Amino acid sequence: MRGRLTPNAPLAPLVWFKAGGAAEWLFEPADIEDLAAFLAALPAEVPVMALGLGSNLIVRDGGVPGVVVRLGKPFAQVERLDSTTLRCGGGASGILVSSTARDAGIGGVEFLRSIPGTVGGFVRMNGGAYGREVKDVLVEAEVVLRSGERVTLSNADLGYTYRHSALPGGAVVVSATFRGERAEPAAIQAEMDRIAAAREASQPLRTKTGGSTFKNPPGEKAWALVDDAGCRGLTMGGAQVSEKHTNFLINTGTATSAEIEALGDEVRKRVKAKSGIELEWEIQRVGVAK
Repeated sequence: MRGRLTPNAPLAPLVWFKAGGAAEWLFEPADIEDLAAFLAALPAEVPVMALGLGSNLIVRDGGVPGVVVRLGKPFAQVERLDSTTLRCGGGASGILVSSTARDAGIGGVEFLRSIPGTVGGFVRMNGGAYGREVKDVLVEAEVVLRSGERVTLSNADLGYTYRHSALPGGAVVVSATFRGERAEPAAIQAEMDRIAAAREASQPLRTKTGGSTFKNPPGEKAWALVDDAGCRGLTMGGAQVSEKHTNFLINTGTATSAEIEALGDEVRKRVKAKSGIELEWEIQRVGVAK
């Protein structure tokens, strides 16, 4: 093992909500070979979870048992393969991917600019925004399975649906190949600017939040259902439904993960009572309650 293995590692500083417990073990591998060897040697009963930027995540206050794998700088490279294709490390941010694509004259991946996460998370969750999803641009992903085996999965292998993939549990996405189309860098930048301005106008970007909380039900907008149920500004302890965008929950400063999750469940209950629609969590909730 050449990477860094830390016991009882606090996760709150690593997630957007800035709340939650510690990882039993946090592993930051040196490279793909290091990760594969580590997972191969790890007893099969030890659970493994990959962590990106922590933007779409509630880490419960009792922490996360087993090993949390965090991909650092060695996995944050983006390279141009040809005139329309990029290979992106699993730890690369959406901003880095879209900016590299712009410089290479590759359009079609501008939407990744607006998703606060890493390539690994995009691939796992079929991340999307502004009318596009990862399934529209992904060619294939390189994955290290829980067993330590390295495999390449095609777009079809990943079985994409809305905010969901068939990626096996415990697997870690180490790279992904995206294909766009030829475009002028100036036009790509203009689209990125449009997306950035739209996010700034509508989302509580400068708060401790987790991004979109609930999936949009078929034919509906989650934020509108939450608003109609009278939940705008609703609080529970230090957690609040955003006044700016009601599909965002906020840690106002002192919230525990239990309060954030309980607020989300209260919103779901009120929406069900008002509209009959059961909202599904989009934010991942992991770990154990305290």
